Amino acid sequence: MASPKDLAKRFPEDFLFGVATAAYQIEGAAGKDGRKPSIWDAFSKMPGRVYKGHTGDVACDHYHLWEKDLDLMKSLGVEAYRFSIAWPRILPDGRGPVNDKGLDFYDKLIDGMVERGLKVFPTLYHWDLPLTLAGDGGWTARSTAEAFADYADIVVRRLGDRMDALATVNEPWCICHLSHLYGIHAPGERSVDAFAAAVHTLNLAHGLSVQAARAVRADLPMGLVLNAHSVYPATGRPEDAAAAERAFQFHNGIFFGPCFTGGYPDEVLEAFGEKMDIRAGDLETINQPLDWWGLNYYTPMRVIAATADADYPRAETVPPTPGPELTDIGWEVYETGFSDLLKTLYDRYPLPPCYITENGACYNDAPVNGVIDDKRRIDYLEKHFGAVLDARTAGVPVKGYFLWSLMDNFEWAEGYRMRFGIVHVDYDTQVRTPKASAHWYRELVEAHRVAR
Repeated sequence: MASPKDLAKRFPEDFLFGVATAAYQIEGAAGKDGRKPSIWDAFSKMPGRVYKGHTGDVACDHYHLWEKDLDLMKSLGVEAYRFSIAWPRILPDGRGPVNDKGLDFYDKLIDGMVERGLKVFPTLYHWDLPLTLAGDGGWTARSTAEAFADYADIVVRRLGDRMDALATVNEPWCICHLSHLYGIHAPGERSVDAFAAAVHTLNLAHGLSVQAARAVRADLPMGLVLNAHSVYPATGRPEDAAAAERAFQFHNGIFFGPCFTGGYPDEVLEAFGEKMDIRAGDLETINQPLDWWGLNYYTPMRVIAATADADYPRAETVPPTPGPELTDIGWEVYETGFSDLLKTLYDRYPLPPCYITENGACYNDAPVNGVIDDKRRIDYLEKHFGAVLDARTAGVPVKGYFLWSLMDNFEWAEGYRMRFGIVHVDYDTQVRTPKASAHWYRELVEAHRVAR
């Protein structure tokens, strides 16, 4: 294993080290200061949707503890903070009257970041769609893309002067596949029609919001965050290799194609085009030149060919072969998938520079005498930083890394039982305790700073 100091020396001087969170996962204060419910507020209160009925009502109470949390980041030496802005705090009904108290919160938060020397990397949407918009069809309705552009305009007018970079949407795959096709995340749809409509609406919302943000601040570096899948055939059979290519297009090309080349993959259009309401000019709107993009990576996907009569992409996801290391959420640890994916994406698409906007691991180590010795997480991070360096050596322009996550938080359908943080949170007392991985990361960032 490389020491943090040795690892740090291998990154260029201008490489950025940060941490990441998301609004619904940490803020709490769900009904505070004019915020109205999001689809996750509703979904988490439906029996059987979230582990033990956990909700984000309180979460990490970041809404009230934000100053301490920023101090915590500063104590770890990180240089940038990636967070999300809660749409229902700004526009409680998704459109219409602006909630000034919501904007005031992010005003204070961003000012606090600037005062502490933290670079400001907000994301406009990390899954908390205002519930009122769900009544209009949510992400299946074209009107939601238009409302999102209006929201972007409002946010950038008030807060954009202090942003270092802005992302439009976080992980459209989760919003479309996981939420509208598989039914695992809010709103819990299991409909091919809803999925296809949501895909195009999300892509359109991205393009429209880039236009809206740039109309306010033309020099604001704009990006999009994608949790691209590193897809491998589970066997050496040619039919499984073909299935892996179909899966790649279904999970990745469906977003990378329109956003970076101005067109959906042919096979995606063949399977879903009639359900996507693609209108004249839409693809030009979606295909906005970006200053950067973000990759979220955790684990690879392995597939075999499904039966010929199966639905597109006719690829069945299979568990890894016996023996691989798994995190506590059951995800395979395979850092080669990280570097392979980066190189593959840059081979296939004309991409701008990249930030790793999320990477990390779920290990549920409990405190022992006040100490959380999460050696497995440190090992995971070392391997994945090595993968980033491997990709950079191959010419991939990775400019920075945001560790997921700063602290344990509401892990969506898994509730509070899965912990991704480098800082432990006691949800009863809201006490934050840095884990061994936090000390390791601080040493890495400090060594990089000294080496510059």
